[in-house]
Amino acid sequence: MKLTWYGHSAFRIEAAGATILIDPFLSGNPSWGKPWQEAAEGATHVLLTHGHDDHIGDAAEILKKTGAMLVANFEICMYLVGKGVSDKQINPGNIGGTVDCGGFTTTFVTALHSSSAGGPGGTNTYLGNPGGLVLHFADEPTLYHMGDTDIFSDMALINELHQPSIGLVPIGDRFTMGGAVAALACRRFFKFEKVVPCHYASFPIIDQSAEKFVDGLEGSGVEVLLPKVGAAIDI
Repeated sequence: MKLTWYGHSAFRIEAAGATILIDPFLSGNPSWGKPWQEAAEGATHVLLTHGHDDHIGDAAEILKKTGAMLVANFEICMYLVGKGVSDKQINPGNIGGTVDCGGFTTTFVTALHSSSAGGPGGTNTYLGNPGGLVLHFADEPTLYHMGDTDIFSDMALINELHQPSIGLVPIGDRFTMGGAVAALACRRFFKFEKVVPCHYASFPIIDQSAEKFVDGLEGSGVEVLLPKVGAAIDI
């Protein structure tokens, strides 16, 4: 499995013959600072945790250009169909459900956050419940993108049901749990082998460093990976 982090919560996962973009906030992402085309080259799937602009990002343009499958809740799927995405590309689900993505499955799990898209004049479009995404592969480790969330005790059930070994964990505080709390979540509720922190160092109002998260997992046996933005790593 190959993973590329583009800053904030945007990832590219290459596994099981698929090229998966999760929350492809690219062209407006201050950590990436480039157009979306390079990151989206060859994309076969676009997965979205929730509807905020810094997560949907360039999804509509990517989907229309690549013909990739969209995996998201029903409201987000319909919202993007309204933006010109073909209804033949969508693979909708909701919390508790699992969808077959061809080569892997995606399960929608709880996240404590909100979900909407901003509109003109300060209006907002409701885009369903926020979620995390658990990706199961036949011959690759199970990966869990937590989305934007705080710690919650039912993370223990997510671990019991899915046993993810790789965690993509938001740590930036203010809009998600901070680094120390995120480390507690990983230690208390999961048996991760490797974790990648995200949702930090992108905007000035969230934490700029993963230091609290790294310190919180010291001695836990969990390997904390800190990839450079745009640099692929093997996991």
